[in-house]
Amino acid sequence: MTHASARQVTCYAMLDTPVGPLLIGGDGSDVLLIGFSGGSRAVAPGRNWRRDDSLYPEARAQIAEYFAGGRTRFNFPMRMVGTPFQRAVWQALLDVPYGSTAAYRDLAAAVGKPGANQAVGAANGANPLPLAVPCHRVIGADGSLTGYGGGLDVKRMLLAHEQQHAG
Repeated sequence: MTHASARQVTCYAMLDTPVGPLLIGGDGSDVLLIGFSGGSRAVAPGRNWRRDDSLYPEARAQIAEYFAGGRTRFNFPMRMVGTPFQRAVWQALLDVPYGSTAAYRDLAAAVGKPGANQAVGAANGANPLPLAVPCHRVIGADGSLTGYGGGLDVKRMLLAHEQQHAG
């Protein structure tokens, strides 16, 4: 695992969801990492991490509300750990409306780097807080689903879930 925040995670909780178990990791107060159990960027607990499923109650409750169709944004205590460019891209992801999608070029323009589609794609792929920072809403310019760390099936499920519950 290459997430910058992974080095700062000391404890985690697990949450069962419709897309499989999620690992919610952090420093005991802020969530630094949300990880899927499958896909190209599957997350497993670090050797020295301590499991405590009572941790991060707000994050666990809000994620459950999201999957129940009752939440479109997250406001639990979280911290985005990355480079300034990565954080700018992740901040722009928060502006992609629930139930909608955006292309990499849209995010590149939003962060003031038109044409930096590949760099935006790399930052999107390094997002340590999927769901909360909705990188699943980014698609190819031609409307195709592009890679997703949790797997394309999970991305399809998330997008369909949001379209079903939007507006």
